Amino acid sequence: MSLQHRLVEYSDGDTVLEGRLAWDDSVAGPRPGVLVAHAWGGRSEFEDGKADALAGLGYAALALDLYGKGVRGSGPDENAALMQPFLDDRGMLQRRMLVSLATLREQPEIDAARVAAIGFCFGGLCVLDIARTGEDVAGVVSFHGLFAAPGNTDGNTIRARVLALHGWDDPMGPPESVQGLAAELSSMGADWQLHAYGNTMHAFTNPAANDKNMGTVYNASADRRSWRAMQIFLGELFG
Repeated sequence: MSLQHRLVEYSDGDTVLEGRLAWDDSVAGPRPGVLVAHAWGGRSEFEDGKADALAGLGYAALALDLYGKGVRGSGPDENAALMQPFLDDRGMLQRRMLVSLATLREQPEIDAARVAAIGFCFGGLCVLDIARTGEDVAGVVSFHGLFAAPGNTDGNTIRARVLALHGWDDPMGPPESVQGLAAELSSMGADWQLHAYGNTMHAFTNPAANDKNMGTVYNASADRRSWRAMQIFLGELFG
């Protein structure tokens, strides 16, 4: 394997964005593509590492950028300030996700007819919103995502298969929100799955998460199990 990556500049209106594409150049020809949506702090080494891991599995993966080239949060206050406008305007969030998805499809390493998206925390909400728009994408995977419905997709039909990987003790996704997501996805005709991990909080895939008061705690078992669940899911989509 020879892992390669390059920065990919793209834009949404006047906002210049910068993602990072990873692929294995020992794989011949275009291959399935996976969009990687970042947590509330912006694109970081964490998401770039997930894209590299996907490249090692034979995909090409674009770690996207929602906030703008070089824009990153340095802590909870800045992260929240960057994320909040997208929570307030889900139409803007959806548009920027679809721009990122179109950019993934444009890359020569990608088979544009075979694409999926995964996301972590805030990014989990973002990939669920791709599905909610009715976009023709093979599937989406939400890792410890946020489940609040956007309010602008009622009546849409979800074409993507959906996998939600959830910590049952996540204070940002209590049981009632899980039930709400299930009802929403069912009403939109989705082929959906939910895997819930007991004794597991928010941000369980992030080894740097260790704040019980905030409810963000790494869990090695849930991290391993959820990544394996994603691999099986992607294998079903593209196998």
